[in-house]
Amino acid sequence: LHVGKTMKEDLTVVAKYIKQLYPPEFNVFSIYAELYHNYFASQAKKNAESHLEDKDIYLLLSWVHNFYPKEMRKDPALAMELDKVKLGSLLPSSLSKELEKKYLDSEEVTVKTSLSRCLDKEIQRWKEDKEPEKLNGHFQSELLGIFVIQSIYSGQKRAEDISKAVGEELSRRLLKELPAFLRSYRDAFEDFKEKSKKHTNYKPILIANINNCWNFR
Repeated sequence: LHVGKTMKEDLTVVAKYIKQLYPPEFNVFSIYAELYHNYFASQAKKNAESHLEDKDIYLLLSWVHNFYPKEMRKDPALAMELDKVKLGSLLPSSLSKELEKKYLDSEEVTVKTSLSRCLDKEIQRWKEDKEPEKLNGHFQSELLGIFVIQSIYSGQKRAEDISKAVGEELSRRLLKELPAFLRSYRDAFEDFKEKSKKHTNYKPILIANINNCWNFR
């Protein structure tokens, strides 16, 4: 963040005040831009090759795909000059792809684990014979009907914020996880229906789960 801010502010000064102090053939702005870019890229590469936590991988990919090309280099004060320089990406394509794979693998596991824990909590509520919550006057499982959908949607949205391609790949992966989750949900619910008919809240729990189906569709 500090390097990016410094680069943006300094290049703005170069574009507004310093460039015109030199003959055009000196290409002063291009020289400054290339030097800053090369330093920034070297720092990004150094970070990418070190051990990164998931949140750091996400942040670095956000810089590579969004902040640097779309916000910094498209800044009104710099865009026209930077378009002439052709600086390239902050990371080599192979390294960027490697980080994207790490991010996608991690996000897929995170969402999958989250869905599994959610279902386990819901099954526990059934076993404890707890009355489901009411939403708009109807029995419904907020944990399943809302949390599961939000988990998948949030995962997709975070990935799309990195790039369209990363978002599409995560969506493809998560759309495989959702049917697997729904099968586990169905099997657990069928088991509950068979074994828990004497529960006090048997009927409200049935109604809540039937109402969940509309949301999942």
